[in-house]
Amino acid sequence: MAPGSLKSILTAAVNTGVTEARARIFGHVLNPTGLKSAHKILRKKLIGEKVAQWYPHDIRKDDPLIMEAEEKERTNKLEMLKRRGKGPPKKGQGKRSKRKS
Repeated sequence: MAPGSLKSILTAAVNTGVTEARARIFGHVLNPTGLKSAHKILRKKLIGEKVAQWYPHDIRKDDPLIMEAEEKERTNKLEMLKRRGKGPPKKGQGKRSKRKS
């Protein structure tokens, strides 16, 4: 049988038709060239929402009273440190500026 015979042409056409129909039915992507594509990665479900649901909602960000209490606590701590001489240095007076001199 010759390579270009009618039977081989019909068989090839039927096979491609069946492959395309199968891909359409099952939602697959045809890749007759066999080259790499990102379809496998893009097919996966996104997990961002699932990860976000895992962590409980942080009530501290919504409640102004809690935020105010935390801010007061922070300022009190800073004042205590400053009185002991352990507070942050003024702008331009830190370790790095002292090293350059």
